[in-house]
Amino acid sequence: MTLENLTTQILEKKSFLCIGLDVDLEKVPAHLLQEEDPIFAFAKAIIDATHDLCVAYKPNTAFFEAYGVKGWIALEKISNYLNENYPDHFSIADAKRGDIGNTSTRYAKAFYEDLNFDSVTIAPYMGKDSVEPFLAFENKFAILLALTSNRGAYDFQTKTVDGTPLYQEVLKTAAQYNNSDRLMYVVGATKAKYLKEIRKIVPDAFLLVPGVGAQGGSLEEVVKYGKNDQVGLLVNSSRGIIYASKDKDYAEAARAKAKELQEQMAGLI
Repeated sequence: MTLENLTTQILEKKSFLCIGLDVDLEKVPAHLLQEEDPIFAFAKAIIDATHDLCVAYKPNTAFFEAYGVKGWIALEKISNYLNENYPDHFSIADAKRGDIGNTSTRYAKAFYEDLNFDSVTIAPYMGKDSVEPFLAFENKFAILLALTSNRGAYDFQTKTVDGTPLYQEVLKTAAQYNNSDRLMYVVGATKAKYLKEIRKIVPDAFLLVPGVGAQGGSLEEVVKYGKNDQVGLLVNSSRGIIYASKDKDYAEAARAKAKELQEQMAGLI
């Protein structure tokens, strides 16, 4: 996957939708619990029903780690299924990793090489030597947490350091790292009005924007303040799509919700 490929898909599909695969066995339709691998069965059906409406999928690894070995096996099967059947889709391991030196390299190898994801979300708190190992892999991308959609983001991310909000300092500093062209950034949809300033710092970078839908973010505001000449956005929706129904029509219901967002996006590109 390259940025050019991703942009092409966005323009062809008139969609910058990323679907979050946060598979919770307490929320999936009950009949799937009889499957040998209900996690994979649920995710596969969602993917098959929505692939023409989105350009990316984002499994949150916590929802797989919670089930131990079975969860990791399901995560690997999902990644393999995407790579084998829908290789034009950008895949994101939402793992929020970040540690120094060899540890970050091992995290990167796990998600880029073993699981074969196109990207992984990472935390910047430990600085340069925790981020650059993720940027050493060609045609792989690290998505840095910059300004998140949760309420607790205000605890640290918007605090000022020598007159500059911390999230802006993160963006400015990370842009100087080796292979920073392989960086994307997480900016929550509930912080959409911050996007104007963010775009001044990283005008060309892709932004992964969660928080549209269940968390109340506005798609129109995200596009107004965050879109660049290449679109440069991946707007994620998870619960609002994948749990649209708890009955046997869950895949069809997910498709209908994804279609609603895709049609809105088509009118905003």
